Amino acid sequence: MSGRSRETAAAGGENPRLFAFNGGFRAPRLRRILDLSGYRPCLGWPDPRRGDMVAVWGDSPTAWRGRRIARRLGLPLLRVEDAFLRSLRPGRDGEPPMGLLLDRQGVHFDASTASDLERLLAAHPLDAPGLLARAADAITRIREGHLSKYNAFDPETPVPSAGYVLVIDQTRGDASVRASGGDRARFLAMLARAQADHPGSPVIIKTHPETVAGHRAGHFTGADRGPGITLFDRPASPFALLAGARAVYTLSSQMGFEAILAGHRPHVFGTPFYAGWGLSHDEESLPRRQRRLTPAQLFAAAMILYPRWYDPFRDMLCELETVLDNLEAQSRAWRQDRPGWSAGHMRLWKRGHLQAMFGRETPVVFRDRPGDTGRRHMVWAGHANPDDGRIWRLEDGFLRSAGLGAALVPPLSLVLDDLGIYYDPARESRLERLISARETLTQRQMQRAEALIARLVRAGLSKYNLAGAAPALPAGRRILVPGQVADDASVRLGAGDIAGNEALLRAARAANPGAVIIYKPHPDVEAGLREGAIRAGDLADVVATDADPMALLAQVDEVWTMTSLMGFEALVRGVPVTTFGAPFYAGWGLTTDLGPVPGRRRARPGLAGLVHAALIDYPRYRDPVTGAICPVEVVAERLASGALPRPGAGNRLLSKLQGLFASRAALWR
Repeated sequence: MSGRSRETAAAGGENPRLFAFNGGFRAPRLRRILDLSGYRPCLGWPDPRRGDMVAVWGDSPTAWRGRRIARRLGLPLLRVEDAFLRSLRPGRDGEPPMGLLLDRQGVHFDASTASDLERLLAAHPLDAPGLLARAADAITRIREGHLSKYNAFDPETPVPSAGYVLVIDQTRGDASVRASGGDRARFLAMLARAQADHPGSPVIIKTHPETVAGHRAGHFTGADRGPGITLFDRPASPFALLAGARAVYTLSSQMGFEAILAGHRPHVFGTPFYAGWGLSHDEESLPRRQRRLTPAQLFAAAMILYPRWYDPFRDMLCELETVLDNLEAQSRAWRQDRPGWSAGHMRLWKRGHLQAMFGRETPVVFRDRPGDTGRRHMVWAGHANPDDGRIWRLEDGFLRSAGLGAALVPPLSLVLDDLGIYYDPARESRLERLISARETLTQRQMQRAEALIARLVRAGLSKYNLAGAAPALPAGRRILVPGQVADDASVRLGAGDIAGNEALLRAARAANPGAVIIYKPHPDVEAGLREGAIRAGDLADVVATDADPMALLAQVDEVWTMTSLMGFEALVRGVPVTTFGAPFYAGWGLTTDLGPVPGRRRARPGLAGLVHAALIDYPRYRDPVTGAICPVEVVAERLASGALPRPGAGNRLLSKLQGLFASRAALWR
């Protein structure tokens, strides 16, 4: 049953009207999630005869208004809270939530009344293998991706040396603190207990993110520092801190839940939802909670079954896995962009797109050389000194656009590489490391990669997604030979002994004298925007000009190439590939390699692993509809549906001028 139908059935009617009498309920995202969950947020006064309900925000300072009205009119209450994965920044920074907790019985952090979450934990079987597999996989993703309720932190931020006792602070006046009877005296008692339990061990007090951001004070202050006690107020990964802790102490913080996911059994001094199930050392008695759960069962209830997750790209309720996809993409971008970027050798037409992709936190500064301001420096890879370890190399992604980059169609994906660049086999690239790391995939990673492969094949998606048909091809063993741009960097750096389109055709023909050879010129060359045109009619049986490359791949038996991305696109479609060079997809056991490939490519990742690394892990994507950083699936859907902005007249004029100058330059050579 969907989230919407569950709520509707529980309410006993179709889309009950929902009235709120405290702040926050006018936020568009909140109202949209409520609407999709089967409620109709309304203004005015509720009518008991129409099955209306009253909404309150948890146990906020103004929630008493809604509770009083509900009691007076005999109406049911819906208690609303942020989900446990909320956003990059706290809500007080104005960022909308990725999900909500909608509870008709109580509030998850208040044990005085059993909430819907507590009832799930107490009574739901929580034993379905598929559910527990999803939970285990999501826990791994959250830990490895350093994802938390708020995510505006750098996982590389240094944390103290391992062996400390971690004491978690919370904000003053927080509803979960009040529900657990917390005050400064209680937090100081918790600190004293941690010291008594672990004499001689250093104690780290973790400051709450909202305290770090200056929104609300915590219970600990600088006066609480002392011998062996450190106040840690830097924005750091909770999982990095938990990894070095020998013990964890908390009142009711969500970080106590994350401690359980990280393998701890935290000491809990309050009554949060995760206490009482045999996974924590509990100071308070919780007699209703007699069941013993595993961390996966706790997670399955709290993160999969309980919340209403929202996907802003598709404007629909979604599963936790989609939220993780979205949050991974956005947090990775924030963490890379936080120091700010400078960018060198960037043409004017690219600069606006680079600002939109990389300047969301701090505007990109365009200058050709790195400065001394602490910014990271990116350079278009073709202009980069390969031995300069200070720079990040920028290139188009492998699922780029609906149109040519040479025609000034803006990219929907870009790759940043801090080690090398994917088309230069002379040195290791970040992509190579990602491919090696994907030799083994989790169940979710495998499913995600396979679903992406199916979508690409079904929609006929490629790097440029150009229109065109496939010509009628002669019968026989058909070999597709994709042409490349003559001065393309991947040819210059990775092609090996066969380093030109004519030489490639001759080699393919010599090795396959009886085959039907189909030559596909590169789209940039066909458009007159780049060099590489040859007379292929004497060497190929078919010259497939103006043809859709993906339609050709559906009709051929093999692809023979130097370093063309069409080799990767062929692998995605199950077409065997022979390489003469060392493209990024060669050397992993998936291709027949006739040229030298780096010996460091020893991993055997499988097609799903290669696709995961090249299309999910490596590029950054920007949604052309919302303008937000997004996962690959969103861009694939936009490309498949055609929901893309059309290039302006200025871009088309610049493209034509670029082609004219390229043609005249060729005549003078």
